[in-house]
Amino acid sequence: MTYQETIEYLYNVTPVFEHTGASAYKEGLSNTLALDEHFGHPHRHYQTIHVAGTNGKGSCSHTLASILQEAGYKVGLYTSPHLVDFRERIRVNGQCISKERVVSFVKEERGFFEPLHPSFFELTTALAFKYFAEQKVDIAVIEVGLGGRLDCTNIIFPILSVITNISFDHTGFLGSTLAQIAGEKAGIIKQGVPVVIGEYNEETRPVFEEKANAMSAPLFFAQDTEELGKDIDFELKGDYQARNKQTILTAVEHLPFGIDHESIRRGFARVCENTGLAGRWQTIQEAPKVVCDTGHNVGGWQYLSRQIQAQPCRQLRIVFGMVDDKDIDTVMGLLPRQAVYYWTQADNHRAIPANRIAVLAREHGLWGKSYRQVAMAYRAALQEAEADDFIFVGGSSYVVADFLTAIEKT
Repeated sequence: MTYQETIEYLYNVTPVFEHTGASAYKEGLSNTLALDEHFGHPHRHYQTIHVAGTNGKGSCSHTLASILQEAGYKVGLYTSPHLVDFRERIRVNGQCISKERVVSFVKEERGFFEPLHPSFFELTTALAFKYFAEQKVDIAVIEVGLGGRLDCTNIIFPILSVITNISFDHTGFLGSTLAQIAGEKAGIIKQGVPVVIGEYNEETRPVFEEKANAMSAPLFFAQDTEELGKDIDFELKGDYQARNKQTILTAVEHLPFGIDHESIRRGFARVCENTGLAGRWQTIQEAPKVVCDTGHNVGGWQYLSRQIQAQPCRQLRIVFGMVDDKDIDTVMGLLPRQAVYYWTQADNHRAIPANRIAVLAREHGLWGKSYRQVAMAYRAALQEAEADDFIFVGGSSYVVADFLTAIEKT
């Protein structure tokens, strides 16, 4: 099989949460443990950092990897979802896994894994852990896929656990209260392993304290510490990154080995270059200014909406779409009233149809035209914009993915 054929095989043979939602979610770790046994427990051959949370875990994972790279370590990085190419999920020192290795993995191992019927994420996680061992990484930063307790990354025994924050997302799987969701995320806390909590509230703090106490895990709350790194410039410019920055700096403080200040500073300043991170308040062009961001739930939009509205411009234009497991009604209530909207849908089975978004938007006093493809919506916004307008593209990671794919082809 070619690389493209291999990727299509993975999408078609294994259930993919990003494409189909709940039907791809497999509760329990039986497949993960079987795959791990088959490959000889590869994650035991290097140190790991485990990162969970509702928002910010991607930015935190990439930045921690960037800092470790600057400190001279060979660093594996496992994140999801990808934006343009599947290989973005699995990187070593910022370099994506090769197409050839993805193809050979499937060719060599399908005889074992096909009878298991693993999910896409279970199989991808097994590939990542095996690849990092093959590459002899010193340390790998592992981002949780969904939740924590039953996530297939949760077989690792890390040197540090990080939980960025808790807000409402994936409530069908993780619970309908913040305490329940926190309980699922707290499932990554391991016996004796330090854990850093980025943000908490009165509902979630007791959950973390109880779990950490039960596991004899040293517990640190980043938002309780004095502001760290005032002299450090963060390449990621979203307003929400201020909280992530504090979480990352607190995490670095509690690694079992020291990182020099210059490596930390360079790691923050070069995160996109070092790790390939995209889609976090990413500026695409100027005049008109175009920015995209993968913020896709209420917690993310509480920050994004304020930052978008604060942009100096003649006219605000927003290309917007969401998927069907998000609280679109609450997000709609946060969207700027003064913007011109271009409602759209990602090329994804879970995408809410653009015309349905338009109907929901009218109930919130928001107006715009509907476009069945993200590229069409963006082209319309760009054609109507003047040099001093501001165009924002987002609402879903998949909208940003389609957008970045489209502009890459132009």
